[in-house]
Amino acid sequence: MSDDLTHFDAEGRAVMVDVAEKSVTRRLATAAGTIRMQPATLRRILDNGIKKGDVLAVARLAGIMAAKQTPHLIPLCHPLLLASVTVDFVPDVESGSLDLWATVGVTGQTGVEMEAMTAVSVAALTVYDMCKAVDRTMILGEIRLLEKQGGKSGHWQREA
Repeated sequence: MSDDLTHFDAEGRAVMVDVAEKSVTRRLATAAGTIRMQPATLRRILDNGIKKGDVLAVARLAGIMAAKQTPHLIPLCHPLLLASVTVDFVPDVESGSLDLWATVGVTGQTGVEMEAMTAVSVAALTVYDMCKAVDRTMILGEIRLLEKQGGKSGHWQREA
């Protein structure tokens, strides 16, 4: 891991990293997060029993839209022409946990880690928003990068 902080110039001022000299490569990133809730809340989500509608369908769309808006939300992120965004969910009704996964792809000069983590974050917030009337105890967390591929640094994967 590099100790260089690439988003600051020699005087410590914030700058957008110049990626003009970077190679255009296929880049992928996968991020994940978890929402913990009452098991009954998760059952209602899975049974489409939330009055606001299909929670997972709306959260999936929110995550996809958020990935596309990342440079408007995170300072110094480059606007990218994303090639793909997927958002998936893995429920565990017994424990009341819902794992969220997002994978983002681009062919470009910089990676899509922030887009993947933004997708997970906004999808999780959307689940909370749609279900808060029935469960204010929900906890959103553990948002993390799982894997990135492409670019000069190559392939990186979080250890289990």
